[in-house]
Amino acid sequence: MATKTKAQPVKLHVKTGDTVLVIAGDERGKTGVIKSVNRSTQRVIVEGLNLVTKHNKPSAKNPQGGITKIEAPIHVSNVKAVESKNA
Repeated sequence: MATKTKAQPVKLHVKTGDTVLVIAGDERGKTGVIKSVNRSTQRVIVEGLNLVTKHNKPSAKNPQGGITKIEAPIHVSNVKAVESKNA
């Protein structure tokens, strides 16, 4: 019987607020600022990059529903630090 283990948080080379260059994928060559970091999945959300379309069902909060664009996470190995917010 295999037991599922939770991914342990890892120290990453970037953090929230850093400016990064995307070095792989559809957004290759573009730069942006990191909005959030998930250390356990090793993914970052970069402001304005890797936009995906989300279809929202009408609800009490959003009676109209509709289609919105949101930023999807990018694996940390596909970004390179350009400028740190602490430097």
